[in-house]
Amino acid sequence: MPIMLNLKKELIRISPKNGKHIEYSLNNGQTWYLRFQGYQTGVFYDIVDGGKELLAATENGLFYSLNRGMTWYKRGGIGR
Repeated sequence: MPIMLNLKKELIRISPKNGKHIEYSLNNGQTWYLRFQGYQTGVFYDIVDGGKELLAATENGLFYSLNRGMTWYKRGGIGR
């Protein structure tokens, strides 16, 4: 950790202090701000840019976000 993405004008990362938090920076990592501090996801292990969505591997399964990590939704399992 931290896992970090470069999305146009901002950096997004898993917080190095709390793996359940997602942070963002608008100044190339000089200052970091909290974007998400939910607990339904559990600890984030990895995040990837999936184009129209962010994907995250977490201790509670696969989650996706459509708004740069502000909210996360559990991706359905096989057969859903």
